[in-house]
Amino acid sequence: MRLTGKQKRYLRGLASTQNAMFQIGKDGLSDNLIYMVDDALRVHELIKIRILRTVAEDPKELAFDLAMNTKSEIVQIIGHNIVLYRKAKEPRILLP
Repeated sequence: MRLTGKQKRYLRGLASTQNAMFQIGKDGLSDNLIYMVDDALRVHELIKIRILRTVAEDPKELAFDLAMNTKSEIVQIIGHNIVLYRKAKEPRILLP
């Protein structure tokens, strides 16, 4: 599923009031972190992830890897924050 610009704007607005659910530290992505993000997307549909400054990898690369491994869409990458979205079987967020 590809998100339109209007849908991304809507999701960014929803995510702006959320706190980060996960933090990625100096160890980067692990199988356990990917599993936890996948599980959180199943429940919440929209999550925010903070990347600590100690991480050597580029936030865009981490976001792309997370999105690929969790089959989600990147809504936003701003600074050291990533917002991911994946539609649930019974969606709680109705997109415009």
